[in-house]
Parts: sequence; structure tokens; C-alpha cells
Amino acid sequence: MVIYSVYVVNKAGGLIYQYDNYVPRAEVEKTFSYPLDLVLKHHDEKVVVSFGQRDGIRVGHAVLSINGVDVIGKNTSDGKDILEYLKDPSNYPVSIRFGRARLSSNEKLMLASMFHSCELFDQNLKSALEVAEKAGNFGAGS
Repeated sequence: MVIYSVYVVNKAGGLIYQYDNYVPRAEVEKTFSYPLDLVLKHHDEKVVVSFGQRDGIRVGHAVLSINGVDVIGKNTSDGKDILEYLKDPSNYPVSIRFGRARLSSNEKLMLASMFHSCELFDQNLKSALEVAEKAGNFGAGS
């Protein structure tokens, strides 16, 4: 069994510690000619594939690099918007690397708060079941 991430959350729901054992599983690099046959869109400060799976590139994969240069969020290394860069036919052929992007700090906080909410629900459910057991059996024949 592999542990991918560790989250330590306090009783108030705050994220105390988080560790990612991040190993990118599927990164695919492909050279494209104009026009690009994938539909890309901005999503959470990243550019992701929204339509058109092929050759190991899946919907939800993020653009990680263009022509061997890593991208920064939704911009190229020189500050140009990735979608605008890919609309220009003079930039082709272009080599794009796709893969699963790392979680942002905000996404990690949202995930930790979801764990906290699930734990609170579990505690409330346990206490409700204990009260029901003390009160007696309910159902047919009682």
C-alpha cells in the first residue's frame, strides 16, 4: 500500500501539516501542428484539457511545459497567456507536455477542511447511534 499524502488537521479544522509524496504518474509530451485538436481552458489558475482525449492525454490533464520550458500557472515563462500563445499559427509546430498538476495551497486547505467535515459528521453519527441504542430497539415488533 502506498501513502500519497499526509494531512494533519486540528480540532478546529485548520491544516497543521501536509506532506505530498508526489510522483507524477502520467506525463505525455506530444508535438502538435496548427490547429490544435484539443480544447483547452483556464481552470483554477491552470490550463487544462477540457475536450479531446488522445495518445495518453486525458481530460483534466494540465499543460506542464511548452517547447521544453515549464509554464507558470496559465502563462508561459515570458508572461504570455498560454491560450493566446497557442492561437497564433506562427508558434507551430509546438511541443506540449501534459500531466496531472500538483495541488495548489488553496486546494490543499479545501481538502483538509473536507476531511474535518467528514470527521465531524462521523462523530455526530456515532453519538446519535449511542443515544438510540440506550433508548432501546426501534422497528417492527417493538
